[in-house]
Amino acid sequence: MITVTHYIVLSAILFTLGVVGVLIRRNAIVVFMCIELMLNAVNLSFVAFAHYLHSMNGQLFVFFTMTVAAAEAAVGLAIIVAVFRNKETVNIDDINIMKW
Repeated sequence: MITVTHYIVLSAILFTLGVVGVLIRRNAIVVFMCIELMLNAVNLSFVAFAHYLHSMNGQLFVFFTMTVAAAEAAVGLAIIVAVFRNKETVNIDDINIMKW
């Protein structure tokens, strides 16, 4: 039988993978995907707790979070494409647009 603990452990593993990806990888697109992975891990824990507590609050919060994530994905990818057109790289170490 699958309990809420299984979902929370899976969520923690996914979140950890996302954090490791953000800290280790230098490709902006991969970092962006790892941030989305962390967001989905949190959404999984919200849904698991909402199911465990027999409440719709967690699922409603996930719905709004996914809406914001979709907008964030569109804006984030647009920024990455704009930086790539300007700098011709998506390597985070090579992108330093704040430098004179």
